[in-house]
Amino acid sequence: MDDIRLNVALLRRKVPNLTTAAKSIGIRPATVSNLCTGKIDLGKAEVRTLVGLAGLANCTVDELIIRGEKLNMIETQIKTLDFFAPLVKGGTTGLVARPGMGQLVILAELMHRFKEIDYTTVFLLPKAEHSELDGTTELADHITKSIDDTFEKLSELSGDIIFITDKSYIESGELLDLQEKLVAERMHNITTILLDLSGEVVDEDMPYGPLETVWQLDADLASRHLFPAVHPIYSTSSIIEGVDLDQRHFNLRQRAQKLLRRYRELRSIVTVHGIKKIPDTELEKYARGERLEAYFTQPFFVAEAFSRKEGKAVSMSQTLLDVESILEGKADQMKVKELAYKGSLA
Repeated sequence: MDDIRLNVALLRRKVPNLTTAAKSIGIRPATVSNLCTGKIDLGKAEVRTLVGLAGLANCTVDELIIRGEKLNMIETQIKTLDFFAPLVKGGTTGLVARPGMGQLVILAELMHRFKEIDYTTVFLLPKAEHSELDGTTELADHITKSIDDTFEKLSELSGDIIFITDKSYIESGELLDLQEKLVAERMHNITTILLDLSGEVVDEDMPYGPLETVWQLDADLASRHLFPAVHPIYSTSSIIEGVDLDQRHFNLRQRAQKLLRRYRELRSIVTVHGIKKIPDTELEKYARGERLEAYFTQPFFVAEAFSRKEGKAVSMSQTLLDVESILEGKADQMKVKELAYKGSLA
């Protein structure tokens, strides 16, 4: 079967308020979002859904579908991001979180790491003042204060660029205008990361509109100080769809999600009734899920002064080896605290 995926960039440009538009023709926004990120295989989408989306974008179904074009990931060496929801090079990623869940620390760490791999970061400041950004925006290579300034700066730069901004520019329509101008100028070397400092995006049907990657943070992980608190089930990426992801990675991701999903169910029982309420047949699964959850914590370079832990970078290949070891029981002798905030198993 051909490698096919939704033309997310076209949808984003052509249908500014896709949530409302999709609802108006009887398509659930969640369905559209899942098609965009690859959570739903495009080959299994209903024909009426594709026809409806093409109508909204004023294009043909063929224009709405991209065939045979492989997506590339930007390896961040942050285990949970690379493993569960790889960053799509040239795509748009949304951080979905409420205040206090660690999204700004993740953003700061990413900007720190992008410097190491020769990506230039441009941060367009939100329209409103946000004191919580103090100490974060300084890590960007360039800070801009308006859409016009941003376009001018992006036009000056060469090489790979990471563009970061706040949801307020989506609501005003200015971000869509900017992306149209960038497409017209054939600037395809820009990867966009969106955040929402208000936290309201958590309650929306389609956070930020169509996205290639969703990084959703988890209140439960954050409350237990397991950072980065990236939700392993709800975070996803269009790279997951089809052949864009290495088959071994794809299979390990499915196995890890299955284990963590069951572990979370068992953990809710343990929290209320204690470990003795778990059947003996499930104890091994619970223990491995607990180890895997701990493994996906990671000390950040930008937090060393606060955490007193040395920052760690873990390659994708090493992460795959480590996850495989945990799933297959090769780390069963290790205590949970030996896995937390330790980087790799090697």
